[in-house]
Amino acid sequence: MRDIIYDVAVSADGYICAPGGDTSAFPFEGDHVDAYLARMQGYATAIMGRASYEAGYAFGMTPGANPYPWMDTHVVSETLDLPASGEVRRIALTDVAALKESDGAPIYLCGGGRLAGALLKAGLIDRVILKCAPILLGGGVPVFGGIPLPVSARAEAATDHASGVRTLSFRL
Repeated sequence: MRDIIYDVAVSADGYICAPGGDTSAFPFEGDHVDAYLARMQGYATAIMGRASYEAGYAFGMTPGANPYPWMDTHVVSETLDLPASGEVRRIALTDVAALKESDGAPIYLCGGGRLAGALLKAGLIDRVILKCAPILLGGGVPVFGGIPLPVSARAEAATDHASGVRTLSFRL
């Protein structure tokens, strides 16, 4: 069985993006990025929600393209239209448990907040790694959507980066 790890940037007030999906306030340079890129090499599979996948279109990604070519990438959606020849697979929320049960390296849950909330409710997330940026967005997509609180977690690590970002790791 593989761990599902929600490894996500979050504002100090708990949002993974501002209204409209805007992530431009997050710092995209610094030592926290190096640490994130190093962690990314340990993941074998990526899962994300439709909105997180489609956000790549604004940066020139085409439907069906894999934003993480070294990973087996899946988009959890009932409605996303992907070309049959695409590099990513569309799956249903119910398919995530089977991915978790398979053998291999950890699964990277890269977003979004609604999907993370659904997976947390289903007991499928094992770890949360929050890259806490020193910004306040005041609204947007919460890090976890639609979950009854509280959810117990055990702190594993905290790293303060020179960039001002603090990375926090929790085991659920």
